[in-house]
Amino acid sequence: MGIEKGIFKRTELLLGNTLMDKIAATRVIIFGVGGVGSWCAESLVRSGIRQLTIVDSDRICVTNINRQLMATTKTVGQVKVDVLKERLIDINPKAEITAIQQIYSAETSDSFQLDTYDYILDAIDSLENKAHLIRTATRTGSKLFSSMGAALKMDPAKIQVAEFWKVKGCPLGAALRRKMKKGEKPAKKFLCIYSEEVLENKGVNSSCGTDKCLCPHNEKGPGNKELVNHEWCSMKAQINGTLAHTTAIFGFTLAGLVMQDICKENQPLV
Repeated sequence: MGIEKGIFKRTELLLGNTLMDKIAATRVIIFGVGGVGSWCAESLVRSGIRQLTIVDSDRICVTNINRQLMATTKTVGQVKVDVLKERLIDINPKAEITAIQQIYSAETSDSFQLDTYDYILDAIDSLENKAHLIRTATRTGSKLFSSMGAALKMDPAKIQVAEFWKVKGCPLGAALRRKMKKGEKPAKKFLCIYSEEVLENKGVNSSCGTDKCLCPHNEKGPGNKELVNHEWCSMKAQINGTLAHTTAIFGFTLAGLVMQDICKENQPLV
Protein backbone atom coordinates (compact mmCIF):
# COMPACT_ATOMS: atom_id res chain seq x y z
CA MET A 1 0.00 0.00 0.00
CA GLY A 2 1.46 3.38 -1.05
CA ILE A 3 1.74 6.14 1.52
CA GLU A 4 -0.99 8.27 -0.10
CA LYS A 5 -3.32 5.27 -0.29
CA GLY A 6 -2.67 4.63 3.40
CA ILE A 7 -3.22 8.29 4.37
CA PHE A 8 -6.74 8.29 2.98
CA LYS A 9 -7.76 4.71 3.79
CA ARG A 10 -10.31 5.78 6.41
CA THR A 11 -11.70 8.49 4.13
CA GLU A 12 -12.02 6.04 1.25
CA LEU A 13 -13.75 3.58 3.57
CA LEU A 14 -16.47 6.20 4.14
CA LEU A 15 -16.70 7.69 0.65
CA GLY A 16 -15.52 5.00 -1.79
CA ASN A 17 -12.71 4.93 -4.36
CA THR A 18 -14.55 6.73 -7.17
CA LEU A 19 -15.31 9.74 -4.99
CA MET A 20 -11.71 9.86 -3.73
CA ASP A 21 -10.55 10.26 -7.32
CA LYS A 22 -13.02 13.11 -7.78
CA ILE A 23 -11.82 14.81 -4.59
CA ALA A 24 -8.18 14.54 -5.71
CA ALA A 25 -9.06 16.21 -9.02
CA THR A 26 -10.97 19.10 -7.42
CA ARG A 27 -9.31 22.53 -7.55
CA VAL A 28 -9.80 24.80 -4.53
CA ILE A 29 -8.55 28.30 -3.68
CA ILE A 30 -8.71 29.80 -0.18
CA PHE A 31 -8.43 33.55 0.38
CA GLY A 32 -7.16 34.25 3.89
CA VAL A 33 -5.37 31.55 5.89
CA GLY A 34 -5.68 32.97 9.38
CA GLY A 35 -7.81 31.64 12.21
CA VAL A 36 -10.45 30.30 9.82
CA GLY A 37 -8.63 29.63 6.56
CA SER A 38 -5.65 27.75 8.01
CA TRP A 39 -7.85 25.09 9.62
CA CYS A 40 -9.94 24.88 6.47
CA ALA A 41 -6.82 24.20 4.39
CA GLU A 42 -5.65 21.45 6.75
CA SER A 43 -9.05 19.76 6.77
CA LEU A 44 -9.25 19.79 2.97
CA VAL A 45 -5.80 18.27 2.50
CA ARG A 46 -6.45 15.63 5.16
CA SER A 47 -9.70 14.81 3.30
CA GLY A 48 -7.95 14.18 -0.02
CA ILE A 49 -7.91 17.55 -1.79
CA ARG A 50 -4.62 17.66 -3.70
CA GLN A 51 -4.92 20.83 -5.80
CA LEU A 52 -5.08 23.72 -3.34
CA THR A 53 -4.10 27.37 -3.67
CA ILE A 54 -3.69 29.39 -0.47
CA VAL A 55 -3.65 33.20 -0.59
CA ASP A 56 -2.66 35.55 2.23
CA SER A 57 -0.46 38.64 2.32
CA ASP A 58 0.57 38.51 5.97
CA ARG A 59 3.42 37.19 8.05
CA ILE A 60 2.86 35.36 11.32
CA CYS A 61 2.40 37.64 14.33
CA VAL A 62 2.79 36.54 17.94
CA THR A 63 -0.90 37.37 18.44
CA ASN A 64 -1.79 34.72 15.83
CA ILE A 65 -0.54 31.89 18.05
CA ASN A 66 -3.77 31.57 20.03
CA ARG A 67 -5.82 30.50 16.99
CA GLN A 68 -3.90 30.01 13.71
CA LEU A 69 -2.76 26.53 12.75
CA MET A 70 0.79 27.34 11.58
CA ALA A 71 1.49 30.04 14.18
CA THR A 72 3.97 28.99 16.89
CA THR A 73 6.74 30.72 18.78
CA LYS A 74 9.15 29.30 16.17
CA THR A 75 7.28 30.63 13.11
CA VAL A 76 6.65 34.24 14.21
CA GLY A 77 7.74 36.60 11.43
CA GLN A 78 7.58 34.01 8.66
CA VAL A 79 5.27 34.22 5.63
CA LYS A 80 1.96 32.55 6.55
CA VAL A 81 1.32 30.81 3.26
CA ASP A 82 4.88 29.43 3.10
CA VAL A 83 4.71 27.91 6.59
CA LEU A 84 1.26 26.48 5.96
CA LYS A 85 2.32 25.02 2.61
CA GLU A 86 5.21 23.20 4.29
CA ARG A 87 2.84 21.65 6.82
CA LEU A 88 0.31 20.61 4.18
CA ILE A 89 3.05 18.94 2.10
CA ASP A 90 4.14 17.06 5.23
CA ILE A 91 0.58 15.72 5.47
CA ASN A 92 0.44 14.66 1.82
CA PRO A 93 3.72 14.91 -0.12
CA LYS A 94 1.80 14.47 -3.38
CA ALA A 95 -0.44 17.47 -2.77
CA GLU A 96 -0.02 20.34 -5.22
CA ILE A 97 -0.07 23.38 -2.93
CA THR A 98 0.32 26.82 -4.49
CA ALA A 99 1.20 29.49 -1.91
CA ILE A 100 0.58 33.11 -2.95
CA GLN A 101 1.63 35.94 -0.63
CA GLN A 102 -0.65 38.60 -2.00
CA ILE A 103 -3.52 40.86 -1.02
CA TYR A 104 -6.78 40.12 -2.82
CA SER A 105 -8.23 43.42 -4.07
CA ALA A 106 -9.88 44.95 -7.10
CA GLU A 107 -6.40 45.61 -8.48
CA THR A 108 -5.08 42.05 -8.02
CA SER A 109 -8.30 40.14 -8.70
CA ASP A 110 -7.60 39.15 -12.31
CA SER A 111 -4.26 37.57 -11.40
CA PHE A 112 -5.96 34.75 -9.50
CA GLN A 113 -7.85 33.35 -12.52
CA LEU A 114 -10.86 32.43 -10.43
CA ASP A 115 -12.59 30.68 -13.34
CA THR A 116 -10.01 27.87 -13.15
CA TYR A 117 -11.19 26.65 -9.72
CA ASP A 118 -14.06 24.40 -8.73
CA TYR A 119 -14.40 26.06 -5.30
CA ILE A 120 -13.56 29.56 -4.08
CA LEU A 121 -13.41 29.91 -0.29
CA ASP A 122 -13.59 33.34 1.32
CA ALA A 123 -11.98 33.86 4.71
CA ILE A 124 -11.01 37.51 4.16
CA ASP A 125 -11.25 40.08 6.97
CA SER A 126 -11.27 43.30 4.92
CA LEU A 127 -14.84 44.41 4.16
CA GLU A 128 -13.92 46.10 0.86
CA ASN A 129 -11.88 43.17 -0.45
CA LYS A 130 -14.36 40.60 0.82
CA ALA A 131 -17.22 42.32 -1.00
CA HIS A 132 -15.19 42.47 -4.21
CA LEU A 133 -14.28 38.77 -4.00
CA ILE A 134 -17.91 37.80 -3.44
CA ARG A 135 -19.11 39.85 -6.39
CA THR A 136 -16.36 38.49 -8.63
CA ALA A 137 -16.60 34.86 -7.52
CA THR A 138 -20.36 34.70 -8.00
CA ARG A 139 -19.89 35.71 -11.64
CA THR A 140 -17.75 32.63 -12.30
CA GLY A 141 -18.76 29.03 -12.76
CA SER A 142 -17.06 28.16 -9.46
CA LYS A 143 -18.90 27.42 -6.22
CA LEU A 144 -18.34 30.04 -3.51
CA PHE A 145 -18.48 29.47 0.26
CA SER A 146 -17.82 32.36 2.63
CA SER A 147 -16.95 32.80 6.31
CA MET A 148 -18.50 35.68 8.18
CA GLY A 149 -16.96 37.08 11.38
CA ALA A 150 -15.48 34.46 13.73
CA ALA A 151 -14.28 36.87 16.43
CA LEU A 152 -16.15 37.59 19.68
CA LYS A 153 -17.57 34.05 19.74
CA MET A 154 -17.33 31.28 22.34
CA ASP A 155 -20.31 28.93 21.94
CA PRO A 156 -19.68 26.32 19.20
CA ALA A 157 -23.35 25.31 19.24
CA LYS A 158 -24.29 28.72 17.83
CA ILE A 159 -22.20 28.37 14.67
CA GLN A 160 -24.42 27.70 11.68
CA VAL A 161 -24.75 27.87 7.90
CA ALA A 162 -27.18 29.93 5.84
CA GLU A 163 -27.51 31.58 2.45
CA PHE A 164 -25.90 35.04 2.45
CA TRP A 165 -29.13 37.06 2.49
CA LYS A 166 -30.47 34.95 5.39
CA VAL A 167 -27.48 35.41 7.71
CA LYS A 168 -28.69 37.00 10.96
CA GLY A 169 -27.00 38.61 13.94
CA CYS A 170 -23.52 38.83 12.41
CA PRO A 171 -22.11 42.40 12.25
CA LEU A 172 -19.83 41.53 9.32
CA GLY A 173 -22.71 39.94 7.43
CA ALA A 174 -24.88 42.99 8.09
CA ALA A 175 -22.14 45.34 6.86
CA LEU A 176 -21.70 43.26 3.71
CA ARG A 177 -25.43 43.27 2.97
CA ARG A 178 -25.58 47.06 3.36
CA LYS A 179 -22.66 47.40 0.98
CA MET A 180 -24.20 45.02 -1.55
CA LYS A 181 -27.57 46.79 -1.47
CA LYS A 182 -25.90 50.11 -2.32
CA GLY A 183 -23.93 48.68 -5.22
CA GLU A 184 -23.60 45.55 -7.31
CA LYS A 185 -25.24 42.50 -5.75
CA PRO A 186 -23.82 38.97 -5.86
CA ALA A 187 -24.67 37.29 -9.15
CA LYS A 188 -25.88 34.10 -7.48
CA LYS A 189 -26.66 32.65 -4.07
CA PHE A 190 -23.93 31.24 -1.83
CA LEU A 191 -23.67 29.72 1.64
CA CYS A 192 -21.99 31.37 4.64
CA ILE A 193 -20.74 30.20 8.02
CA TYR A 194 -21.74 32.56 10.81
CA SER A 195 -22.82 32.90 14.43
CA GLU A 196 -25.35 35.24 16.00
CA GLU A 197 -23.27 35.32 19.18
CA VAL A 198 -21.49 38.65 19.70
CA LEU A 199 -19.54 39.00 22.94
CA GLU A 200 -17.66 42.07 24.18
CA ASN A 201 -13.92 42.56 24.48
CA LYS A 202 -13.05 42.62 28.19
CA GLY A 203 -9.34 43.26 27.83
CA VAL A 204 -7.27 46.18 26.59
CA ASN A 205 -7.40 46.53 22.80
CA SER A 206 -3.80 46.48 21.60
CA SER A 207 -1.61 44.58 19.16
CA CYS A 208 1.38 42.63 20.52
CA GLY A 209 0.97 44.50 23.81
CA THR A 210 2.02 47.85 22.33
CA ASP A 211 0.67 50.48 19.95
CA LYS A 212 2.60 48.98 17.04
CA CYS A 213 3.23 45.38 16.10
CA LEU A 214 6.73 44.34 17.18
CA CYS A 215 6.83 40.98 15.42
CA PRO A 216 9.94 40.52 13.24
CA HIS A 217 8.30 40.95 9.85
CA ASN A 218 11.70 41.49 8.22
CA GLU A 219 12.79 37.98 9.12
CA LYS A 220 14.59 36.06 6.39
CA GLY A 221 12.56 34.04 3.97
CA PRO A 222 11.40 34.29 0.33
CA GLY A 223 7.85 35.59 0.17
CA ASN A 224 6.75 38.67 -1.73
CA LYS A 225 9.48 41.28 -1.27
CA GLU A 226 6.93 44.07 -1.70
CA LEU A 227 5.23 42.78 1.45
CA VAL A 228 8.34 42.34 3.63
CA ASN A 229 7.24 45.09 6.02
CA HIS A 230 3.55 44.36 5.64
CA GLU A 231 1.44 43.51 8.69
CA TRP A 232 -2.21 44.06 9.57
CA CYS A 233 -2.13 44.56 13.35
CA SER A 234 -1.32 48.26 13.42
CA MET A 235 -3.55 48.92 10.38
CA LYS A 236 -6.83 47.61 11.81
CA ALA A 237 -9.33 50.10 13.19
CA GLN A 238 -10.71 47.47 15.58
CA ILE A 239 -9.13 44.27 16.87
CA ASN A 240 -11.50 41.77 18.47
CA GLY A 241 -10.83 38.85 20.75
CA THR A 242 -10.87 35.32 19.33
CA LEU A 243 -10.62 31.72 20.49
CA ALA A 244 -9.10 28.76 18.65
CA HIS A 245 -12.07 26.43 18.94
CA THR A 246 -14.50 28.86 17.32
CA THR A 247 -12.25 29.98 14.46
CA ALA A 248 -11.30 26.35 13.83
CA ILE A 249 -14.95 25.26 13.72
CA PHE A 250 -15.63 28.02 11.19
CA GLY A 251 -12.73 26.71 9.11
CA PHE A 252 -13.70 23.06 9.44
CA THR A 253 -17.29 23.93 8.50
CA LEU A 254 -16.03 25.75 5.41
CA ALA A 255 -14.10 22.62 4.42
CA GLY A 256 -17.13 20.51 5.25
CA LEU A 257 -19.28 22.45 2.81
CA VAL A 258 -16.80 21.65 0.04
CA MET A 259 -16.72 17.95 0.89
CA GLN A 260 -20.50 17.72 1.17
CA ASP A 261 -20.93 19.48 -2.16
CA ILE A 262 -18.48 17.15 -3.92
CA CYS A 263 -20.31 14.15 -2.51
CA LYS A 264 -23.72 15.58 -3.39
CA GLU A 265 -22.67 16.36 -6.96
CA ASN A 266 -21.43 12.79 -7.44
CA GLN A 267 -24.30 10.75 -6.06
CA PRO A 268 -25.16 7.87 -8.40
CA LEU A 269 -28.47 8.07 -10.22
CA VAL A 270 -31.11 5.80 -8.71
